[in-house]
Amino acid sequence: MDVQAIRKRRALSRTLSRLASAPVAEVLAHHAERAPPRPAWRIGVTGSPGVGKSTLIGRLARHRLDRGASSSMAVLAIDPTSPLTGGSLLGDRIRMDAVADDPRLFIRSLPSRRSHDGLTDNLPDLLLALEENGFDEVVVETVGIGQVEYTVRALVDSVVVVLHPEAGDAVQAMKAGILEIADVYVVNKADLPGARRTVAEIRAVAGRASGDSGWTPPVVAVAQGEADGPAGLDEALERHRAWLSARRDPQAVARARARQHALSLITRRLEELADKEDFELFDGRIDAIFDTIVQRLAGDRA
Repeated sequence: MDVQAIRKRRALSRTLSRLASAPVAEVLAHHAERAPPRPAWRIGVTGSPGVGKSTLIGRLARHRLDRGASSSMAVLAIDPTSPLTGGSLLGDRIRMDAVADDPRLFIRSLPSRRSHDGLTDNLPDLLLALEENGFDEVVVETVGIGQVEYTVRALVDSVVVVLHPEAGDAVQAMKAGILEIADVYVVNKADLPGARRTVAEIRAVAGRASGDSGWTPPVVAVAQGEADGPAGLDEALERHRAWLSARRDPQAVARARARQHALSLITRRLEELADKEDFELFDGRIDAIFDTIVQRLAGDRA
């Protein structure tokens, strides 16, 4: 990587660090100075902890970059933050070290902080910052706590749900709701016992749940030792991308993402206002508490 590219990446890292914890006023000022960027293709990857999401993402990134499907890719890997200490291991970056030296790939680990949806504070702003830097594709790896990561659906184009062999309980859980967000299923570590049965179980569930959308999520088996293991996932993602391009209204997508972005900013600003209030405020009736905070929110942009 040449000196100019290194400087650009360092500047991007500083921007992401600032936006990740920036107050709402600073975030709004940042966006006011910039024109809307060209959208990147966004891929969300979720699944239970320990299923191998980070390693799979690293292999997929290498495969897509090497075959020329993408000229540049960014990965935002979100690690859980301890509710007690506020600390985070940020180990996803380490698990992708095999591809981290590729100048076409940018990897950033982020703590989930106070977010409760498997993502991280200010994620829409971080995604826009990556698009402003011209990345073709952005991969978001969620915390991986199962049933709560529905917000990612509104922020990405394709959602990959990663499972491991003998994932009977996970398949049952998918029937309760997470099935609805998946565009592609991956049975990772498919060289382990039980993989074929898990693939068959997921295919049966996915086939029944495809509904009227016209898209039945494919189930891809990825073995650990195969050099071209991610090829099946790569092909499934390309098919989903082509399917979306033929059917999706770009303006509707932009509106949905703007709605989610605005709601996240409003929620964070309400938290900021509540955090700086005197504790005595919360001794009153709930309707009075609500009215006071809403009035202060309305006065922010007056």
